[in-house]
Amino acid sequence: MMNLKGKKIGFLTLCFLALGTQLSYTATVVEEEEKEKIDDWEYVVEETEYDSAMANAVRKKAASVPMPNMQVAAEATMRSPSPLGFAVGGAKDADNFFQNLEEGYLPRYSSLSYEGLFYDYTFDTGQDQFCDSLFCPSYARGISSDIFSGQTDYYLSLGLNSGLTEASFQRKQLNIVVVLDISGSMSSPFNSYYYDTLGQRKERYEGEPQSKMKIANQAIVAMLDHLHGSDRFGMVLFDDQGYRAKPLRLVDETDMEAIERHILALQPRGGTNMSSGLQKGIAQFAELGARLKDPTLYENRIIFLTDAMPNQGDLSKGGLFSMVQAAATKDIYTSFIGVGVDFNPDLIESITKTRGANYYAVHSSEDFKKRLDDEFDFMVTPLVFDLELQLSSDDYEIVGVFGTPEADLASGRMLKINTLFPSSTEEEEVRGGVVLVKLKKRNESNRPLHLNLSYSDRSGKHFSTQDTVSFAPKKSHWDTTGIRKAVLLTEYVSLLKNWLMDTRKGCNDKVFPPIPFPYSKQGLINPDFRPERPQIETWEQRSCPLEVSEGYQKLFTLFSRHFGSEMAALSDETLQKEMDVLDRLKGKKSGKRVDDWKVE
Repeated sequence: MMNLKGKKIGFLTLCFLALGTQLSYTATVVEEEEKEKIDDWEYVVEETEYDSAMANAVRKKAASVPMPNMQVAAEATMRSPSPLGFAVGGAKDADNFFQNLEEGYLPRYSSLSYEGLFYDYTFDTGQDQFCDSLFCPSYARGISSDIFSGQTDYYLSLGLNSGLTEASFQRKQLNIVVVLDISGSMSSPFNSYYYDTLGQRKERYEGEPQSKMKIANQAIVAMLDHLHGSDRFGMVLFDDQGYRAKPLRLVDETDMEAIERHILALQPRGGTNMSSGLQKGIAQFAELGARLKDPTLYENRIIFLTDAMPNQGDLSKGGLFSMVQAAATKDIYTSFIGVGVDFNPDLIESITKTRGANYYAVHSSEDFKKRLDDEFDFMVTPLVFDLELQLSSDDYEIVGVFGTPEADLASGRMLKINTLFPSSTEEEEVRGGVVLVKLKKRNESNRPLHLNLSYSDRSGKHFSTQDTVSFAPKKSHWDTTGIRKAVLLTEYVSLLKNWLMDTRKGCNDKVFPPIPFPYSKQGLINPDFRPERPQIETWEQRSCPLEVSEGYQKLFTLFSRHFGSEMAALSDETLQKEMDVLDRLKGKKSGKRVDDWKVE
């Protein structure tokens, strides 16, 4: 009986299992029907015969390209317990500077920034206590002699530490609108200047460098690979005007493979109206309900890809800055991605001083994809706002700030930073994790400095800390290798920016009458405070030849000895890249310009 009963139970079980399987299959079919993916691409443009042929060729090629794996969400949550730190907003690299040098062009003044170069390096922040808070500042002291004047300089570094780890950090759901420049200048090769050829269309040959448009399209597709199903994605395009190409919609509801094929098929055309594109991008967020853009639940961000050469619409820094700033007050933040060797950073550099803003330069689609793999969640998640460091002392005053785009907001007593983003660590050093303050000593007293630091988190809650720092009566001293490296890189950037300013005179930029640059008397000064800083007359730029005067060759030769000595003292092989630049520039002579105009 037991065996028979067992057989009956087994039979019934099989029946229920079969029925359950059928029900499950039916439910799955219904669910799949309910979740049919939508191709909501809206951008349609009348094409010329040439454009149509090119677009069809690109679409055919794009259809054969395997689409990215969208299972990134699960992988992104499997993080190691490595600690995190912070880095400031603004520039996140100096790639445009290095690429111009590589191609034989004179870089733009703003292509090299202190914070951009700092982000290429990791720093010992001097953090010697356990951090269990969102933000834990640390301080380190440095005393050194200026290599040109011999005067004693005093430095204080602010270390940007956090109690967060990669395991505990998780970004919120993301509402992201990509705004893409599809203007005519995006048709030029990635490694040449569009306006050198007056925008003339040229036939492309196999093996030639990819166009800026193609690199930008590939970068966006790589970026989409990092979206989760619960994120929302929309897109805007602009040439002479802005177009909504795709409305904000959940990734889970969107046919992302179709959208990616549309993106890869985009072709450049028309003028450059950045303000119109930005307006259209911001407008997409207005269509979301208040709950769907609640900053406690969502990250709201515009990713703006451009070569930054507007020729239509509002062409002023202030106009675009005001738009980005107004969006930030509504918790909609902006990241700019500069595309091409002729990317004009002068415009973007000023805009990204805004709360929650940052920018990158795309060197290649492959390098950018690698960066996204490591940093995408960090680049869209500002966590600390409105940081202020108040210095109380009758013996010292702030005379320079390096490593933050808001350096011009510093006074003799106050340092201000708008935004801190999460940053990775390597062997307990934080990537881009310091801001450097240069101090002037008023007298011989060695009384301590009183430091009062305040900041807010993303919910608006305020925090403050107090500390004291004293400088020993020495001519040379370093608390950490981190501040020593930061000072060395600051000197390097200052010298190069002075060279760029002096060499670019008469080449695209309008420069106020120069003053003699007294290296020997004042030492290596911050070029941002020189009265003849370049003033841009037009954003549409031609290239300048890479030249180094005899005087700067001597300065680079002198400084490279100092740099090599410090590099050895720091035992830091990563600094070799900067040494290679100095070696190249000290041997680069100014070329004689030739007037080759001929009339037959």
